[in-house]
Amino acid sequence: MSLIGANVALGAEDLRLLYRQGWFPMAESNGELYLHRPDRRAVFNLDALRPDDTTSRQLRTGRFTITVDRCFEEVMRRCADREETWIDERLIAAYTDLHRLGDAHSVEVWRDGGLVGGIYGVALGGAFFGESLFGMNNAGKAAFHALVARLREGGYVLFDSQYINDFTRSLGAFEIDAADFNRQLQRALSQEARFPCA
Repeated sequence: MSLIGANVALGAEDLRLLYRQGWFPMAESNGELYLHRPDRRAVFNLDALRPDDTTSRQLRTGRFTITVDRCFEEVMRRCADREETWIDERLIAAYTDLHRLGDAHSVEVWRDGGLVGGIYGVALGGAFFGESLFGMNNAGKAAFHALVARLREGGYVLFDSQYINDFTRSLGAFEIDAADFNRQLQRALSQEARFPCA
C-alpha cells in the first residue's frame, strides 16, 4: 500500500496508468488517498461463474431490466452510499471521466422503473477490474452475472476483484499470489476485448 495523500485529485490518465501496473486507489475516512496492490489478489474465473437458481430465474424471466452504461455516476454514488466506503468525490470524478473516455463501465439493474442494483469497473485490454456493486433483493447478484455474461461476450480473459470478502467469495472469487496476478494482467493487457452495450 502506498499513500498518495489528502487533497490529491486523480485524473483518468492516472487511473489508466495505475491499473496497468496492478494498482488501484481507495479513499480513507481521514481524507487520505491510498494506492493498493495486494500480495494476495482476488480474481474470478470467468469460465466457471454461474448464477444460483434464484438469480438465474430472475434474469431469465425478466423480473429485472438490465442496461449498460446508462447511469455510471449514479451507480458509483449508490455503491458509495454505505456506512463505510472507500469512494469519495475525487474518485467519483476520476472514474466518471474514465467512463466518458470509454474505459470504465457500469451495468445497471432496474425494477418498476427504479435503479435497484448495479456494478462498475475499469476495462483495459482483455482485463476488467471490478470495483464495487450494490443491490437490494438479489439485484446485486443480478448485476454481477449480467456483467459476467458481457465480459464473456466481449472476449475478456481476466476479471479482477481486488480484495476478497465473504460476498465475493460466495460469488466465486478466489485468491492468487501477486506474481501470478501480474502474469495474468500482462497477458490480458496485450489482448483486445470489447465491452458490449445492451
